[in-house]
Amino acid sequence: MIKDFIARNRSCRRFIQSHKIESALLEELVDYARLSPSAGNLQRLRFRIVNSEKENEKVFSTLSWAGYLTDWNGPEDGEKPSAYIVILTTENDISKIGCDAGIACQSILLGAVEENLRGCIFGSVNRKILRAKMFIPQDLKIIYVIALGKPNERVAIEKVVDDNIKYWRDENGVHHVPKRNLEDLIIK
Repeated sequence: MIKDFIARNRSCRRFIQSHKIESALLEELVDYARLSPSAGNLQRLRFRIVNSEKENEKVFSTLSWAGYLTDWNGPEDGEKPSAYIVILTTENDISKIGCDAGIACQSILLGAVEENLRGCIFGSVNRKILRAKMFIPQDLKIIYVIALGKPNERVAIEKVVDDNIKYWRDENGVHHVPKRNLEDLIIK
């Protein structure tokens, strides 16, 4: 059931780094994005697949991890992602992309859940450095980076208390994600 996949599709930030993700599977995940709706059917997204140790480290070094976890700088060696998909566009004006990138990310991440993988979408990327390290052509704009891997953390959905939506980790390393109640979101 799709609701179960969506509930399991939590942002994961710690992975089993030694679990390799083959290029063919990453291409399949990109194919889910390709088949997804695109505004005006313009299909302006492009994708860079990364899954080698050397290239992974280049991408990893350009990402900012978990803004609410101020005492954590990101995964340590052994718990870093096994692969990345860099979401790019041919459109100069990123505001014209509309919801295409979001739909593509969700499609990729739901496909990852089906494969018992998890991921995390990064908008906080040092794009200038990533472009240089990955030799991304100037005519492509970097929108997001999706980190992917076999999960090495438990994520629990919690109720929002006192309007506090900040995620946190408990003493056992469980990552808690507050979600608002459905009745609080629907305007009547």
